[in-house]
Amino acid sequence: MSLINVSNLSFRYDGSIDNIFENVSFQLDTDWKLGLIGRNGKGKTTFLKLLLGEYSYKGNISRNVEFDYFPFDIKNKDRMAIEIINEIAPQVEDWEIVKELNLLHTDIGVLYRNFNILSGGEQVKILLVSLFLKGNNFLLIDEPTNHLDSETRDNLVEYLNKKKGFILVSHDRNFLDKVVDHIISINNTNIDIQKGNYSSWQENKQRQDNFELMQNEKLMKDIRHLEVAAKNTANWSDKIEKSKFNTDNSGSSIDRGYVGHQSAKMMKRSKVLEQRIEKSIEQKSNLLNNIDRSDSLKIVPLESNRSPFVIVNQLQIKYQDKAIFLPQTFEVNQGDRIAITGKNGAGKSSILKLILGEKIDYSGTLKLVNDLKISYVSQSTESLKGSLKQYAVENKVEERIFKAMLSKMGFSQSDFDTKLEDMSEGQKKKVLIAKSISEQANIYIWDEPLNYIDILTREQIEEAILKYAPTMIFIEHDEFFVKKVATQIIDLKKEG
Repeated sequence: MSLINVSNLSFRYDGSIDNIFENVSFQLDTDWKLGLIGRNGKGKTTFLKLLLGEYSYKGNISRNVEFDYFPFDIKNKDRMAIEIINEIAPQVEDWEIVKELNLLHTDIGVLYRNFNILSGGEQVKILLVSLFLKGNNFLLIDEPTNHLDSETRDNLVEYLNKKKGFILVSHDRNFLDKVVDHIISINNTNIDIQKGNYSSWQENKQRQDNFELMQNEKLMKDIRHLEVAAKNTANWSDKIEKSKFNTDNSGSSIDRGYVGHQSAKMMKRSKVLEQRIEKSIEQKSNLLNNIDRSDSLKIVPLESNRSPFVIVNQLQIKYQDKAIFLPQTFEVNQGDRIAITGKNGAGKSSILKLILGEKIDYSGTLKLVNDLKISYVSQSTESLKGSLKQYAVENKVEERIFKAMLSKMGFSQSDFDTKLEDMSEGQKKKVLIAKSISEQANIYIWDEPLNYIDILTREQIEEAILKYAPTMIFIEHDEFFVKKVATQIIDLKKEG
């Protein structure tokens, strides 16, 4: 058994006034399979980089294991994929690489194509093959499931279940439940470690949140009552003190010693009540600090009586005159939420691009109603540049509404001032989604919108979709999300 010890860790980025971590201490067993969770921007990737020794920090991190970080940093992507695998895992033989690709149900032809022209899913698979073959170091795995189809995710689950221990950053709830036995949660004020998977952690978190909400309500009532009692007691003490100088009806003087004693007694009681108020306020200040705000998002789809919006009949996308999936026939009516699923490379994104008007070779028929207003979320965030304000103006969305949606998804004031290109991938995806839900549209077309998006925001998006029932066509590999929001699933099967 090996341990990773973290003692009094504090860290902030250069130029920042706020600490990402402040005086945190805990111990990890390297036999544990740890799921690392937290909202976007809370420091999950930063924590992994701290373990790797890439940043200077206060405190101490000690360990007697070697780490491998995934995804690997590829300096030159303009090379064949097999060259990259051989660089990361130089001791492996070609037959071992082919075996792993077969396990991932991937054509070995990808080995001899340039890495930078592979799809997102194919790139991740090449890096996974490198990870599987590299060795037995303790793994720091940062969001490995982005772009991966369900079958490849299952292969990754099988691999990780054979590993002795690792730290895994993931926002995929089903994936976490299948592979981890401990959860590290980066909260607002601390880092919490619990035994169990994501579902057990969520159940415990909900129970703790509910307890704190009840305690907070009780303390608020206690404080109000105590404040009234303390005020009344202080008033009575003042009245009694002033009465020392009065006389009774017979003209005799009041017993000032007795009155003074009663006044002091009431004042002492007032002080006790004030101390109880301070204690209750202190107890209250320790509550609700780690309860994340989960404000409701809003979507305002355009109503139309021209449904169906899209009619697809015997559609097949073609590459070099060859159909890549079996013929598809379906309609998109108002209120439909159609999920397109299938393996990486099956042509899912091509269908979306065809509907969006891109020139793609196909057979069959595709009909869209006239003047169809579409809101689109791209799979890529590479085009995001400049300020949020500029982005809102360029995309003709109401800045106030756009920023309100981002705020509800966890953006802080400092995030609003950050350039788009300097944001994390999770924050960039939130920008794309906030833009889309701030637009009024007949149909919302989203291509893998949840890559890098934290779990709480995923739940907010799910709730908004179910509440406002927008018409959608989307691609998403999060099985939980698909099952919850889709009204129809189109599963593409490869031709031949």
